[in-house]
Amino acid sequence: MPVEFNLEALTRNNIRQLSPYSCARDEFKGRAAEVFLDANENPYNSSFNRYPDPLQEQLKAQLAPLKGVGEKQIFLGNGSDEAIDLVYRVFCEPRIDNVVAIAPTYGMYKVCADINDVEYRAIPLTEDFQLDADALLAATDNNTKVIWICSPNNPTGNSLDANAIKRVLTEFGGIVVVDEAYSDFSNKQPFRTQLATYPNLIVLNTFSKLWASAAIRLGMAFASEDIIALFNKVKYPYNVNLLTQQKAMDLLTDIPRINNWRAIILRERAQMLPSFAELPTCLKVFPTDANFFLARMTDANRIYQYLVGKGIIVRNRSRVKLCEDCLRITIGTPQENNALLAAMRQYK
Repeated sequence: MPVEFNLEALTRNNIRQLSPYSCARDEFKGRAAEVFLDANENPYNSSFNRYPDPLQEQLKAQLAPLKGVGEKQIFLGNGSDEAIDLVYRVFCEPRIDNVVAIAPTYGMYKVCADINDVEYRAIPLTEDFQLDADALLAATDNNTKVIWICSPNNPTGNSLDANAIKRVLTEFGGIVVVDEAYSDFSNKQPFRTQLATYPNLIVLNTFSKLWASAAIRLGMAFASEDIIALFNKVKYPYNVNLLTQQKAMDLLTDIPRINNWRAIILRERAQMLPSFAELPTCLKVFPTDANFFLARMTDANRIYQYLVGKGIIVRNRSRVKLCEDCLRITIGTPQENNALLAAMRQYK
């Protein structure tokens, strides 16, 4: 049954009353001025001596049509981790509120919960790594402010059932965050296209994966204008530096190259999965919609150490619940993928 969503009631009282820091670039937005003596900047070292646009307006103008959202529905941060932390700081009262998440999933949801002193309730996925909407909703109570859903999920790689996610969005009155960091490698419809339908939805994305730019630390959050306004109210004034903004705008002018990278990775993924599954040491390769796959091995710990000795680094997820004896393997270049397969075929 659909429940009512009340953003004001969900927002922490101190955040509702917060007077955000007003920086010099917020107070003056004109472009005709030539003499800037308002921000205590050094007048020398042109191009790098001025504070960057605190709201990244030029970058958002380029990004919005590509993502199919409005410019005011975009938050840009220092990696997706900044947006994750802001969810806690805006909506969760420390030592009072709680959040619910699937398990296994991306570890920063719990790390940020611990940093913000918010209870974190992890609900296991089913044996085939799918979302149990009944269990997820049953874990909520009156103090549950947020539900975290990663799809395609990390470390499992699979997309979660869209209808189950929609049910959570409809039946939970708090914030639902759908992390789509890996959605660019999937053929599923991204949830950011449904912001108008679900006012409690926040969708995360990143420049680290498809855009091959993990080093610039640029994360994206898409949500209603009201939610984005709260993020902008709480974030630090100049959270995205000028070099990051410029690099992202350069990437947005070279979409054919990005699409070519995607095509190569998808082609390599299609070849890699069956080849890896044929290895005697591989018990199962799980379905994936990401640029990585999860594989259950005969002895993941021993195989991991063997690969380290060969100079090949994968991720050992054996200590993660439901991922026992599993390695998580990123799709690399054709040469890197062939090197991994060759090393595995020599393993004894």
